[in-house]
Amino acid sequence: MFEAVTKAFQIPDLRRKIFFTLGILVLFRIIASVPVPGVNREGLADYIEGNQLLGMLNLFSGSGLRNFSIVALGVYPYITASIIMQLLTPVIPRLNELSNEGQQGRNKINQYTHFLTVPLALLQGYGQALLFSRTAVGGTPILEDFGLFHRDTFLPSAALLLTMTAGTMLLVWMGELITEYGIGNGVSIIIFGGIVASLPQAVGSLLTGGTVSQNVIGTVFFAIIALATVVGIVYINEGQRRIPVHYAKRIRGNKQYGGNTSFIPLKVNSAGMIPLIFAVSIMVMPGLIANFLASSNRDWVRELGGDLQRLFSPNNIWYQVIYFLMVVAFTYFYTMVVFYQQKIPENLQRQGAFVPGIRPGKNTAVYLQQVLQRITLVGALALGIVAIMPYLAAQITGIQTLLISATSILIVVGVAIDTMRQLEAQLMMRNYEGFIQ
Repeated sequence: MFEAVTKAFQIPDLRRKIFFTLGILVLFRIIASVPVPGVNREGLADYIEGNQLLGMLNLFSGSGLRNFSIVALGVYPYITASIIMQLLTPVIPRLNELSNEGQQGRNKINQYTHFLTVPLALLQGYGQALLFSRTAVGGTPILEDFGLFHRDTFLPSAALLLTMTAGTMLLVWMGELITEYGIGNGVSIIIFGGIVASLPQAVGSLLTGGTVSQNVIGTVFFAIIALATVVGIVYINEGQRRIPVHYAKRIRGNKQYGGNTSFIPLKVNSAGMIPLIFAVSIMVMPGLIANFLASSNRDWVRELGGDLQRLFSPNNIWYQVIYFLMVVAFTYFYTMVVFYQQKIPENLQRQGAFVPGIRPGKNTAVYLQQVLQRITLVGALALGIVAIMPYLAAQITGIQTLLISATSILIVVGVAIDTMRQLEAQLMMRNYEGFIQ
């Protein structure tokens, strides 16, 4: 592997792509450390540690939310817009037509995704700023002087929201630059850089809590569980069922076309980390509403907010059970959405291909759907276990300060594999031995 890395840096264009990607990441980390004025950063950091939704948003912002920087929203609005567009494509006829027009149609859908990102970023920024302005830590509000409906605070508040929205679009643009001129998927690399940058602080928190003996034993067990989780994610993400496909022979003049054999790779986990994002977003919304209720002036409203906070706390076993079931359900849902968008049976029939023993058309669609449902069961259960693994690790090791969340593990492993494969392809083009054997 080290020899392959050395040879990769010896290739001028590949070396330029690697340095370009690293340069964008360095610029991203500099921008993520520039906070907006009027923020209680210490109180914000403490508040984020106790809120799972804000922790996930901080993840997608590359720890920018922790500092409430100009890129505090991160790329989460863009990811949300992308998911919405994926779900709407098979429903809206115009989008469905664009998806069948090749690269030009995909570029148009991507343009619509950018347009949708702007209002989502404004809405998310307003919700975060409103929550922080109503939340006090140590008697001091996290964000002071925020309000769009007051004359004195309208201009500063509007400027804050526009700055945060511009920060999101800046990160999306930087990610697209990485995709075009660097190595790997740009948006994923941006998130990956934020996770890696937060690891030293997470390791320090893990090692400094409790007694020395508890730290050593707990850290060893936690490292074993984390390693086993990473290995499991790799096997699940790389696992696939290969469906053989035969192409019919066609004779034109004196030449014969087709007649070869290929396969359709149906992945065990076709949904990636999307089910985790869906499930977390839904599960933490009641807790987020409870935070608003807990700051009410009415006693019964505050009591209701406290009950909701206890009920939807991640430390509650029933919370984890519901979370597991929702991840499994969303995995099936999103896998089926992606499968229908790919239109595999129609494409096979159009190309004169068929699955041995299965009639083309509807019978092929039913067969592929049945196979996909069976293998997705394994992927869904594995993804659900990964989702609650931080809770199980905390119960086993006794360490409540988790080193890395389930979503973080999926992102780190997935981005690392995807980037290594791209480097592998670049090296294979030049007859060099790559990273993946």
